[in-house]
Amino acid sequence: MSGPWAGRRLHLIGAGGTGMSGYARAAVALGATVTGSDAAASEYARLLREDGVLDVRIGHDAANIPAGADVEVVHSTAIGAHNVERRAAAERGLRELTRAELLGELTALRRTIAVGGTHGKTTTSAMLVTILTAAGLDPGWLIGASAGAGLPNARWSEGEWLIVEADESDRSLLAIDAQIAVLLNVELDHGDVFSSLGELRELFADFLRGAPQAVLCAGGGLEELRADAALASPGHVELVEGGSRFEWCSEPVALRVPGVHNARNAAAALEAARLAGAAARPAAASLAAFAGAGRRFELVGEHAGARLYSDYAHHPSEVVATLAGARTVPHERLIAVFQPHMFSRTSLFAGAFGAALAAADLAVVLDVYPARERAAEHPGVSGLLVARAAADAGDGRTVRWAPALEDAQAALRELLRPGDICVVMGAGDVDELARRVVER
Repeated sequence: MSGPWAGRRLHLIGAGGTGMSGYARAAVALGATVTGSDAAASEYARLLREDGVLDVRIGHDAANIPAGADVEVVHSTAIGAHNVERRAAAERGLRELTRAELLGELTALRRTIAVGGTHGKTTTSAMLVTILTAAGLDPGWLIGASAGAGLPNARWSEGEWLIVEADESDRSLLAIDAQIAVLLNVELDHGDVFSSLGELRELFADFLRGAPQAVLCAGGGLEELRADAALASPGHVELVEGGSRFEWCSEPVALRVPGVHNARNAAAALEAARLAGAAARPAAASLAAFAGAGRRFELVGEHAGARLYSDYAHHPSEVVATLAGARTVPHERLIAVFQPHMFSRTSLFAGAFGAALAAADLAVVLDVYPARERAAEHPGVSGLLVARAAADAGDGRTVRWAPALEDAQAALRELLRPGDICVVMGAGDVDELARRVVER
C-alpha cells in the first residue's frame, strides 16, 4: 500500500479500545501494515474487522507480535509494563511507543483542532465533524466514539483538517501538535492523576499555550488561562423538546441533542470551525442534522413501552447535565441507571454522584467498573457507597442496588413501564445492559 507510512509495521496493544482502534484506522490509511491485540472482544474490534482494517487478536500473547526487528509496538495507557506483549517487545529490542507519541505523529501530518476539557470532548468533536464536512472541508477525525450518523470513531481524510480529542487523564494532550486548541471546562475528575484542581488548570494552560489559536467556553474562569483566546457562548438559549435553540454570530442554531451543556458545546465547535475557515451561516445551519455522538444520550431502543438511552456520563457534573437534558424529552418517569467507573473516582465523588442521581424519579446503581484499578487497593469502596448516597439524597425515591449487569437487567424488567425514559450511564461495560434489555 502506498502512503507516507508505507513500509512501516505497527503492532497496537489494546487495539480494540476507543482510541487505539482509531489510530489503527489512520495508520492503515497512511500505508502502514498494522496488527493488534486486546484482552477482550469489543464493538470497536468488530468494526475494524468488518471494515477490513484489522483483525484484532483477542487475548495477549507474545506470539501476537509479528516477526522482524522493524516492528514498532504501540501500547495504550491501560497496558502496563508487565503485559506479556510489552515484555516480549522489550526482550526483542523493538521500538516501543505510547499512544500519545503516535497521536503526536498523526497530528503533525495535518492542521489539527484539539478539543479538551473535563466534559464534552467527544460531542464537541463530533459536532466539528458535522460542521466541517458540511463546509466541504473533508475533515479527518480521531475521537472517542462514533461521530454520529453511522460514522466510525476515526477517519483519515485528504482534507486539510484533523479533529482530535485532547485527553488530560494521562497528560497525552501535550503531545498533540494543534493549530486550534479548544477548552470546554475544567473540573477535577482523575483524582488518581492530579493532586489538585490547580495542577489540572496548569496542564490545560500548557495545552492552550501550545497552539497558535485557541477557543474557550465563556465563563468558569477559563479566560484566565489564555487572554487572547476566542470566547464561545450561545446567545439566548431556549430549551425545547429534546434539544435547544440559540444564536451564534447573529445566526440561528437548532440542536437535536438536549441540554444547555450541548448548546455550549455547539458554540465552541462553531467558533473553532470559524477559525478553520467555515462560513458562519452554513456552519450554524449544519448542526440541525447533528443527532449526537455514540453513547452520548444515544437512543438504543424500547422495552415494555419505555425508551432506553445510553450515555457515557461518569462524573457527577455529567450525570447532572445528562439527566437535566433528559427532562426535556416527554416522559412519565425518568429512571437513572448508573455504573460508577474506577474505585478512586467513586471514593472521591460518591456523595456527589448520589446527589446527582436524586434528579431522577428512581435510580438503579451497579457496582464499580474497575478499569485499570484493583479492588484490593481500595478497601471499602464499592458502588454501594453511591447507592446509599442516592438514597440519602432521594427524599424517599426508590434506589435499587444491583451490583452486576444481570441484577440490573432483572431490576429493569420489573421497573420499566410505558412512557418511561431510562438513561443508562457510565464509562464501563454498562452500555451492554441497555442493549440486552432492548433485545429482550
